[in-house]
Formats: sequence, C-alpha cells, structure tokens
Amino acid sequence: MPVYDTARADGRARHYIDPEASAHDLLNDATEWLQYARGLTGFLADLVHESDSVDCAKLALALEAIGALTHMGVQCTAHAHARISWDQARDASHFNAVAERMEAE
Repeated sequence: MPVYDTARADGRARHYIDPEASAHDLLNDATEWLQYARGLTGFLADLVHESDSVDCAKLALALEAIGALTHMGVQCTAHAHARISWDQARDASHFNAVAERMEAE
C-alpha cells in the first residue's frame, strides 16, 4: 500500500496517490483502506457493547480514525474513477484520430 502523508492543515489525513498506479491498483488500495475501517468499526462496537462505561474522548478519537480510513478509501476510489475516465477519453481520441486518417486515405 502506498505511504500516506502527515495530516493536512484542515485536519484530514491524506493519501499519496502514485501517478503510475493503475485503476485496478487504486481500487485494491481503496478496498484495503475500507477493510481497515470496517475492522476498526467492528472492534469498537464490541468494546462499547462489553463496556460498563464509555470514555467519550477515546471513542471520539476512534471514530475520527474510522473517518480518516474511510476518507482515504473514497479518495482512492475517486482517483480510480478519474483514471478510468481519462483512459477511456484517450482511447476514444486515439480511435477518432485513426478513423480520420483512414477516411483521408
């Protein structure tokens, strides 16, 4: 999985997106981030169910972590979607250029 940078000024985590990564790689990264978020959510739910009292500060921190993991997964998904759209546009442009050359001949 690619490394992530430190927190941004607005407090959100950010994820380094490899410019050479394929849409497939980005979707794999997104799945991994979202699985981490799902695992943490399940773990947190178990702790709250088994606890007699809840430490609100720690609960808030854990929920922020889930939000950050989810944000990174969504960011990877958005980049994968953009990569697919650019690839399709490039392929269509190439196809149109070849078709125009064939018509000119």
